Amino acid sequence: MWAVALRTVRDPEEAADALQDAFVSAFRAAANFRAESQVTTWLHRIVVNACLDRVRRRQARPTVPLPETSQYEPAVPNDSMAERETRLLVREALDQLPEDQRMPIVLVDVEGYSVSETARLLSIAEGTVKSRCARGRAKLAKLLGHLRNPDSEGDVPTHESKHGEGR
Repeated sequence: MWAVALRTVRDPEEAADALQDAFVSAFRAAANFRAESQVTTWLHRIVVNACLDRVRRRQARPTVPLPETSQYEPAVPNDSMAERETRLLVREALDQLPEDQRMPIVLVDVEGYSVSETARLLSIAEGTVKSRCARGRAKLAKLLGHLRNPDSEGDVPTHESKHGEGR
């Protein structure tokens, strides 16, 4: 749940606060749990809601973010610099996605939830999860194309460039 909160709000302090809010909410609502879904699904929905509430509040009162540093990254002894750099590039690319695309991608592709579980967590239709993931993945492919083919210009070819019509 920490990983979901951190990837949702993209700030360790906000994620910790959101997680605390979520667990307080879960404790207060525990008697109302109807067992229509798994407890973990119910808790993740509460965490996602707490995170989205914080994101909305932050957007209502915008602040200027400080530059990100790697101080929050755990030190892994066998981790190479290239792997850390790739993780940072992927995180930055995820940060460039709109919230409505980032959340389904994080839940499905990073956290490993099924499309149906993600749809329940986000209270949207399964088709919406699939389309948002597809659009987000397409944007990520463009943003991270240079990682797949380092000798290229860094762009994934667009539909037009495949047919020789230029970029």
